Amino acid sequence: MRPHRNSFYESTVESIYDRRKTSVKPGIYSYFDPGNLFNIQYRERRILKALARSGFSNLKDRKILEVGCGWGFWLRTFLSWGALPENVTGIDVLPERVANAKRTCPAALDIRCASATALPYSARSFDIVFQATVFSSILDSETRIRAATEMIRVVKPEGLILWYDFSVPNPRNLDLRAVPMIEIKALFPKAEITFERITVAPPIARVLAPRLWPLCSLLETLKFTNVSYLAMISPRD
Repeated sequence: MRPHRNSFYESTVESIYDRRKTSVKPGIYSYFDPGNLFNIQYRERRILKALARSGFSNLKDRKILEVGCGWGFWLRTFLSWGALPENVTGIDVLPERVANAKRTCPAALDIRCASATALPYSARSFDIVFQATVFSSILDSETRIRAATEMIRVVKPEGLILWYDFSVPNPRNLDLRAVPMIEIKALFPKAEITFERITVAPPIARVLAPRLWPLCSLLETLKFTNVSYLAMISPRD
């Protein structure tokens, strides 16, 4: 069911992604693009290592929610990491994206059209609550606070909020507002948070990865060209 469109958040997100349909170069997010493939593979390695360090190396019995699941990429990724379809849930505010995610994911996944600011789940329902590049598409601070509060509400006290988002602004994309470390800490003031800077800036990766993959690897390790935060957010009961 399409959610009631009564907030600045829903209308803004819809406008942003409508513009991206025409502004994003076709194929730029393909696995066949070496720069994108490099960042996908290194990001996966970093996230898996971080999950293991936090005690989440076995996802079989974990209840997982993705806030802003888009086309279902991360939902399918969690399945490849060992999560069971019946334990994986995704929400997105855009009906088109929800419909596509349902087409490409197993039917046992619970995928709904809903807002990040009003999650349709009971408190303390999930072991892992995940968001990837959702908050950087939320341009006003109040809506970010409401979405973060909902994530805290639905995660279990012993659970984990897994965060991946841009830490630096993109001057070519005014529809994106980076989320610095200080703001992440303010959004989750009572949580214990560990941070990693990951993901080589895509323009650099697109230039270097096709011919100089080892140099891309070195830059990713050195971090000064990395543009995103991976944060492991542990709520305190």
